[in-house]
Amino acid sequence: MMHRILLLGLLALLGAAPASAFPDRPIRMVVPFSAGGATDVGARVLAEAMASHLPQPIVIENRVGGAGIVASELVARAAADGHTLLFNNTSHAVLRLVVPNAPIDVTTALAPVSVLSEMPMVMLVANNFPARDVREFIALARANPNRYDYGSTGGGGTLQMAALLFLHAAQLQLNEIPYRGGAPATLDLAAGRIGLVFDVALTGVQTARSGQARAFAVTSAGRSPALPDVPSLREIGLDAEMNVWQAVFTASATPEPVKLALQRAMATALAQEGVRQRMLGLGVDRIVASTPEAAAAYVAREVARWEELLRGRIAPGG
Repeated sequence: MMHRILLLGLLALLGAAPASAFPDRPIRMVVPFSAGGATDVGARVLAEAMASHLPQPIVIENRVGGAGIVASELVARAAADGHTLLFNNTSHAVLRLVVPNAPIDVTTALAPVSVLSEMPMVMLVANNFPARDVREFIALARANPNRYDYGSTGGGGTLQMAALLFLHAAQLQLNEIPYRGGAPATLDLAAGRIGLVFDVALTGVQTARSGQARAFAVTSAGRSPALPDVPSLREIGLDAEMNVWQAVFTASATPEPVKLALQRAMATALAQEGVRQRMLGLGVDRIVASTPEAAAAYVAREVARWEELLRGRIAPGG
């Protein structure tokens, strides 16, 4: 109750529409990936954690298509009142490369509310793949170019981004098999139909722990606390470091007091010990919960970095 009173007082002080008006109906949190994947899981964890800190529920809506542009455009064109949010990840940073003729420029049409967390990608290898570690995998793949397959969501998704960095660093040629989300790619990996998937730690850690596939490496600079026995790619000499972030966006014209109210509710929810432990157990290395201003600067740096790294290596249109 005290948290709610503080939020209402802040909105009134900063001159927004009547503070009691936000939120006055359920909040839609749009996810540009299929249900069951890492981004969807992250959105649902956040929505559940925020339930006791807002007077209205948060409803998750999966809108897959156009490498994320379908969901992004839906949110960008919605009423700029904070009731329609986008939950996305690092793939947001390359959307302009993937969809160069998109109906919106996501870097200006959407405004970050908060960068929530950072986590590595996990290199998952099928149980039936004839290699015992990363070095053996590289040696085998290098000796047999274009023989083995890796799963990717294409379109500049994080699975594709991490795989491209790894293949470039290791000088390998594998066949890209496209999927509509991380969950179906992981199912095929577990069945042994493909050899490799780079998955976000949020779901990749669980895949490894359950024995559905083997974790050969993580993409963080050092080892992940969630997988302390798994080396980083940097540790074995590959320059393929990648931290995946998850963030919430809203239409760029959304008033700052509304964005700040949302961010504070997110930060309060993520500060709960039970929620923190759940996220850390799922593979999150760092909970950020940044302010809208800090999130905007963070995302701008990531867009610049990834566009420079992958320009010409991700085909327009996914």
